[in-house]
Amino acid sequence: MSLGVSLAGVLAAFVAILVAVIVMAFRERRLGKAAVGDARAEAASDARVMTVIFVAIPGGMLLTAIVAWLVFL
Repeated sequence: MSLGVSLAGVLAAFVAILVAVIVMAFRERRLGKAAVGDARAEAASDARVMTVIFVAIPGGMLLTAIVAWLVFL
């Protein structure tokens, strides 16, 4: 497999992670508007968004390592 095809696959995986985080964050924001005044619901919504963001970070780090491996080895 050529380097360009490999890097395109990594880019597609990065975009998929990014889209998943953005879609989830906007969905939680929209649903959170229904719970105005409910501090526990707002805190739970914030916790879900932060969980998705912090779970996606190792995925991005792994993709960075894969790019380095593809380019330099």
